Amino acid sequence: MIPTAFDYESPQTIEEAVRLLVEGGDDVKLLAGGQSLIPVLKLRLAGPELIVDLGRIDGLRGIREDGDDLVIGAMTLHDEVSSSPLVREHAALLAEAASTVADPQVRHRGTFGGALVHADPAGDLPAPALALGASFEITGPAGSRTVAAREFFVDLFTTAVGEDEILTAVRIPKRTGWGAAYEKFVRVSQQWSIVAVAATVRLEGSAIAEARLGLTNMGSTPVRPEAVEQALIGVSPVAEAVEAAVAGVADGTTPPDDLNGSADYRRHLARVLTRRAVVRAAGA
Repeated sequence: MIPTAFDYESPQTIEEAVRLLVEGGDDVKLLAGGQSLIPVLKLRLAGPELIVDLGRIDGLRGIREDGDDLVIGAMTLHDEVSSSPLVREHAALLAEAASTVADPQVRHRGTFGGALVHADPAGDLPAPALALGASFEITGPAGSRTVAAREFFVDLFTTAVGEDEILTAVRIPKRTGWGAAYEKFVRVSQQWSIVAVAATVRLEGSAIAEARLGLTNMGSTPVRPEAVEQALIGVSPVAEAVEAAVAGVADGTTPPDDLNGSADYRRHLARVLTRRAVVRAAGA
């Protein structure tokens, strides 16, 4: 199947892109890497009258340091995130998670910001972004604003980005020296996560001093189990001790119940993968 006919614009500035969004209303879609949009168009699940391609706008792509943060442009490719020395040094969790997205072809075309705005609950980037305390820079007709990760992911495939707004960059607080692990359970390689767990850990001596976690596909949005993060403080990073500390990681979650696994099975996976992720992140 091929998409329905549409008009195409390729603006060179954010301001021009926002203007096109405002004028187009409900009949316009943004094109970043196209890895989510193009399949939807081909299946005719969406039929916009206008596609606005962000590929020619300067400043939306790249990774840089800004004080205690990394700033990642929304049009930065997954492969650029996973291979970046800056990301590997200061946000190792994000580098590992980005390296697991789909397959090499998708990672060389799909964009960091596009995946986050798409907000698929089985996607590999929302949970690490939540765990790392990311903030999202958004531009619209009223100007620019910044939204914290806990307010960014609103519901299934829904974020705080308005219909007339564009995600321009993501700020990631540096976690230099923290261990990291992204444990992902899939039926076959390159599939969406049935469940995945993002963990980044800082040790002091032989115990966990800080831990930050994010759960993938355990609800309509990524989940950050803060009670479990607190329970891990002071724990020796060995499997038995970590297993006890993370026993409640699935409490209060609402995972899907489908052909890939029941909700109870996913809760079991969350406990197992959290233990594995924390132990590996701690280097034990």
